[in-house]
Amino acid sequence: MSDSRAVTPTLELPSGETVTEDEVFSFNGYPYRFVPLEHPEYRFKLVPLYWGGGDMDVPFEGREELVEQWGPESRGVLTDEEWRDWLIEARADDRFGEDELDAVERELFGGDDGLLSRVRRTLGI
Repeated sequence: MSDSRAVTPTLELPSGETVTEDEVFSFNGYPYRFVPLEHPEYRFKLVPLYWGGGDMDVPFEGREELVEQWGPESRGVLTDEEWRDWLIEARADDRFGEDELDAVERELFGGDDGLLSRVRRTLGI
């Protein structure tokens, strides 16, 4: 008898935490999710919560490459309070726009846009 339950893809972060596609984590100081790939060269990519009209996905051949690119600002999975602190700091940083941070906040803490974005991401649109 075979087990017909689908296996949820996971990624072990260099921090030692394991995340699914739905979990947000801090990669080099920005909130990302991981997406597994069926690609001849890349096994997964990291996708920022805010795309900004450009292709900001980071593809990886494997976990070893992720470990190499895991910088000092990478913190892994953060609590809601830590993400709120990150948003406060980011709003004082010229590198981030208000529209971007508003979109990230909706993704992190819910609202219609968060759900809609997850559906779009799942459908690849």
